[in-house]
Amino acid sequence: MEPLGEVWVVAPEHEQSAASHAISLTRPLRIRKVRERWFSVDGTPTDCAYLAIHHLMKDELPALAVSGINHGPNMADDVIYSGTVAAAMEATLLGVPAIALSLVARGGPLDFTHAARFARSLVGAALSQTLPPRLLLNVNVPGFIEPRGWAVTRLGRHTYGNQVVENRDPRGRRYYWIGGTEYSHDDLPGSDCNAVLEEQLISVTPVLLDMTDLQRMEELMRWPVDGFERQSPAKI
Repeated sequence: MEPLGEVWVVAPEHEQSAASHAISLTRPLRIRKVRERWFSVDGTPTDCAYLAIHHLMKDELPALAVSGINHGPNMADDVIYSGTVAAAMEATLLGVPAIALSLVARGGPLDFTHAARFARSLVGAALSQTLPPRLLLNVNVPGFIEPRGWAVTRLGRHTYGNQVVENRDPRGRRYYWIGGTEYSHDDLPGSDCNAVLEEQLISVTPVLLDMTDLQRMEELMRWPVDGFERQSPAKI
């Protein structure tokens, strides 16, 4: 990012996979200065975005927040669990447009060459636009082959299985490992999963923060809820 402007780095000290949008409200956080404009935080990705925008850069907000490049995919339902996407989402909630970037790798050594090159190109394009403050882009780059190009996609649907492994500790107490390893995705044309895994394309998915199911609202209005009269909310 450095050729594009002044870069600040605020990153978690430790691995935070599947941290989702957790924020630390019941313990203090520590910030460690690594070098000029580079900081580590002993907290979650969301903590990092919050501290960057509300504390470290409060005198001049960034034009754009970039989260990643994560060493693993964040497609489809992953956006619910991903710390990478959560950091970008927190920035967006705080009024800073954001891009989350992830490398879709299949074992072996990780090669960020194409992901880094696309990240810089996409961020350069974004900075040339007048960006809405609530812009959130989720980007996934194939890490197993040179991408053929990029495509604007929608979130797909996939699963890692539903495995639960039960064992006993030395004292005989049961413990469990959750999270499967049997990956599959639905064949949804135009989805991020199809673009990356079947078409060798970089997926760029605009994500909405308003999760209201607008179609379901009409159906819900017809539910027979006894003893209460349904009212129409005030219009905004």
